[in-house]
Amino acid sequence: MQQHPHPLIAIVGPTAVGKSKLALELARRFEGEIINGDSRQVYRHMDIGTAKPSVQERALVPHHLVDIVDPDEPYSLALYLEQARKAVQDTQERGKLPILVGGTGQYVWGLLEGFHAPQVAPNQSLRARLEAQAVDEGQEALWQRLHEVDPTAASRIDHRNVRRVVRALEVFHETGIPFSQAQGREKPPYRSMVIGLTMERPRLYERIDRRVEAMAAGGWPQEVSDLLERGYQPELPSMSSLGYREMASYVRVELPLEEAVARIKTATHRFARHQYAWFRPGDSRISWLDADAQETATRAFDMVAGHYPSTSSG
Repeated sequence: MQQHPHPLIAIVGPTAVGKSKLALELARRFEGEIINGDSRQVYRHMDIGTAKPSVQERALVPHHLVDIVDPDEPYSLALYLEQARKAVQDTQERGKLPILVGGTGQYVWGLLEGFHAPQVAPNQSLRARLEAQAVDEGQEALWQRLHEVDPTAASRIDHRNVRRVVRALEVFHETGIPFSQAQGREKPPYRSMVIGLTMERPRLYERIDRRVEAMAAGGWPQEVSDLLERGYQPELPSMSSLGYREMASYVRVELPLEEAVARIKTATHRFARHQYAWFRPGDSRISWLDADAQETATRAFDMVAGHYPSTSSG
């Protein structure tokens, strides 16, 4: 297996750029199955706000690691990598082409580069203390605490991403080993090709805004209302998904819908910029395509066929 690595396609890029659409086209052309690489689409009952593939799309092409945990269940990078590797192996053993699709950089690169996350159980009391520090002293103060014990990890984590800062500090507290050193790697048994989709920033923001508006008009408030009725509170990690807390504020009559939508748009623009830190246009590992170009799908088909000449293209 190490001498003859199996093929694996990855489609990456910022939110709303068209990754899922291209993945479906590639999967149908090359007898592929889709492996979810989005950290929010793993949650059940959170369909609209996470832009989850529709039931119809999932009926056309098998999807893996979608709707696998409830919103109040703990989920981690380590668990994702374990499940994703099994899904890829299962797909390959059945003679299908696994197509990894998503914009969660940790998940995507973790799988493609053989990353092994530390197996450290959550320490809820420690997390609560660290999160309280972030509220009392500011996010940057908490990040600075991480920088003091693990500057390498701190350099890779945005100080505004409190969950990741807390996790890195938690691993250090529980093991005495810096988070950056607790993360192991081994060469994965994949012959992978990474296709990146991008477009001009103003055009991307326009697509994001139209999608947020469509989600708000297409049942997102009701989806969030249903989540709250099921007992899933906005403080849950799953509900930190883009827009869910803002939409919960609207449902609770704490925020006008127009203001909630405007805040979601701004947050999603910021998130898209952050995704480009994981998927850089100059990254030699990624073959970039203009998502707005008419020939994008044709070029992607040619790239896959050229990289994997034995792959079926029926």
